[in-house]
Amino acid sequence: MTNTKHVLVTGGAGYIGSVVGAQLIAAGHRVTVLDNLSRGHREALPRSAELVQGDVSDRALLDSVFARRKVDAVVHLAALLEVGESMREPERYFRNNSAGTLTLLEAMRAHGVSRMVFSSTAALFGDPERVPIDETHPLRPCNVYGESKLITERMLKWFHVIHGLRYASLRYFNAAGAAGELGEDHQPESHLIPLVLQVALGQRAKVEIYGTDYASPDGTCVRDYIHVSDLATAHLLALDALEEHGRLLYNLGNGQGYSVRQVIETARRITGHTIPAVETPRRAGDPAVLVASSEKIRRELGWAPKHSELEEIVGSAWEWHRKHPRGYGQN
Repeated sequence: MTNTKHVLVTGGAGYIGSVVGAQLIAAGHRVTVLDNLSRGHREALPRSAELVQGDVSDRALLDSVFARRKVDAVVHLAALLEVGESMREPERYFRNNSAGTLTLLEAMRAHGVSRMVFSSTAALFGDPERVPIDETHPLRPCNVYGESKLITERMLKWFHVIHGLRYASLRYFNAAGAAGELGEDHQPESHLIPLVLQVALGQRAKVEIYGTDYASPDGTCVRDYIHVSDLATAHLLALDALEEHGRLLYNLGNGQGYSVRQVIETARRITGHTIPAVETPRRAGDPAVLVASSEKIRRELGWAPKHSELEEIVGSAWEWHRKHPRGYGQN
């Protein structure tokens, strides 16, 4: 990092946000976390981070945060992120993810905060025309979650053009794994790897495979899994790069896709459990294959994942779940 910053991390008590916050602090930055704790955990906060409990849609609270603290940049991770839920309750996703970010941007502008690293998503791309997916791929979300993030990216572009906002948009593929004592604990859980591991822990009878007739080698969805520590590192590199660049767009993944069946088989090997699986119908809004090309961020910022093998990703998650079988604060 070129200099020390005071960074507001929205959603910093969540899975990815907690790891980002920990890495920022390790790099010497001061961190304030804004999180409503609806899906985050106090126990996941770095000890030296200040917690402000509240919502990004609360303009009065945001004004208070920015007025009382000299914030240099925002890492914005606060969002609803469940594809299936977004297709049942679109209004919640547009209000929280899109309108909430607009409120945050208005508050940032009012208080002279001109840098943001934004947590975007591979769901922007919908059913891809080609894989691996690079940054030039058309943006055609096929679910409300992806659409809510695309609306936000469009807002960021215009705030950059008109108001001079300096921002980086990081399009995540599938975050997975654990970073030491920081792991994945969603209530309810909907992500494949922790669901599979809950079966191995005896907390679920089976894992469900949603759709077996996709255009993929074994008929199940294929995803690009990126270790949460590698994902967090990209945020720090992007934040540093905003010193010299006004607008950055990067896809973040390993460039290697694994099917649902492959993930389950890997978990069986690592845990030594049979992990029963049941085939069920497709979920609305699930693309068949999402695999990233991360060549641009590798080339421009020197980012390189250190934990790229599926076995290592699942293994780190398994160690965390074994130590925290009921999640944060429930052991």
